[in-house]
Amino acid sequence: MAHFAKLGFENIVEQVIVVSNDIATTEQAGIDFINQLYNTTDVWKQTSYNTQGGVHKLGGTPFRKNYAGIGYTYDSQRDAFIPPKPYNSWILNEDTCLWNSPIPYPTDGQRYDWNEETQSWTLQTI
Repeated sequence: MAHFAKLGFENIVEQVIVVSNDIATTEQAGIDFINQLYNTTDVWKQTSYNTQGGVHKLGGTPFRKNYAGIGYTYDSQRDAFIPPKPYNSWILNEDTCLWNSPIPYPTDGQRYDWNEETQSWTLQTI
């Protein structure tokens, strides 16, 4: 199945839908089908369900860095879908187009939450 993300104002993803591979034989064929189906001229970009952080989970060719979700931004210069920035202090990783905390997540096997005020990881107590 082929997945397509509808882009709205400022290239923000508003919707993601699935189209049969028999119909979406190319990206443009899928876009044409969707716009004809809904009688629109919306902007759609194909996205790969199996791509995250620039890696294809099944060993295939990664496509547009990340699977698009509602609220993601399509960056045309990077040809990538970028998730919403979780915190002001986080930095975009140019290779993965994912956000990284300024301090790496602890690797001690425990669960942590990011504390933006202290710019640190706080151990979960629940």
